[in-house]
Amino acid sequence: MDVSFLGGPQPQLGVGVVAPFDFALDRELWRWVPDDVSLHLTRTPFVPVEVSLDLARLVSEHETLDAAVQALCAVSPQVVAYACTSGSFVGGMVGERAMCAAITQAGEVPALTTSGAAIEALHEIGARRIAVVTPYTKSVTDSLEEFLGEAGVIVTGRAYLGLTRHIWKVPYRDVVDMARAAVIGAADALFISCTNLPTYDVIPQLEAELRMPVLSANQVTMWAALRMIGAEAVGPYQALLDPVARSGPAAMTGTQPPPRSGPGPTPEAAFAGPPAPPPDAEPGDGPETPPYLPDDPGQPPV
Repeated sequence: MDVSFLGGPQPQLGVGVVAPFDFALDRELWRWVPDDVSLHLTRTPFVPVEVSLDLARLVSEHETLDAAVQALCAVSPQVVAYACTSGSFVGGMVGERAMCAAITQAGEVPALTTSGAAIEALHEIGARRIAVVTPYTKSVTDSLEEFLGEAGVIVTGRAYLGLTRHIWKVPYRDVVDMARAAVIGAADALFISCTNLPTYDVIPQLEAELRMPVLSANQVTMWAALRMIGAEAVGPYQALLDPVARSGPAAMTGTQPPPRSGPGPTPEAAFAGPPAPPPDAEPGDGPETPPYLPDDPGQPPV
């Protein structure tokens, strides 16, 4: 059969993605990408360190980024995204800007990070008070809250799992449970951190239930990268992407409790017990048990 009349494949825009070595959700990123855009992914070198602030610093070193970006530039992407939330917030706002500058210098292309994209997305939807969900330990979650505070974003409540490995195995039901636990104050939106935490299918459900916009690390990364090259992310009924969704139930007000008065720590829930393992999990392959609430280490949270 002669297919020469087809004229070859359609031109594609390219988005380069630098991800940590343990990133396992390539397919989730693709779900936000339109047909005329290709993703070009590369990973940072393996280091034998569990998910922690130390790992976040290791996978975000400028020397590591330089090598990864130069490899990506062989296929001429129009933009390069650093797809790691903790790696891009661990150095604060100054560190995040320095990472973008280092990537741009290495590849001579526009650059962004997940944490920078999160701030951009929060500005886009007008959110200044947010609830936060993470799979991290308390120390890494604290670092995220500090980064958000630098950007003028107030965390009204948070929930975290305390995991140090195998984050991509967390099921949707645990993400939903954390979201419900985190939204305990007057929040404008919910942010689900970590690019290795699955979120695509759960966002519309949570927006409908919580009646507020829900942003996730992978969602904001793809949204910002695509917007930078004049393309639009795709996703079913997600407030960040769909004006109809933004003006629908997620935009309703008056459904959240009033804000807390007076000083005090951010309300949080640390989930005692690992998420349920997937059907194909092997014995001993699950995550560690997360910590108890920091204000009462002897008791599990309620």
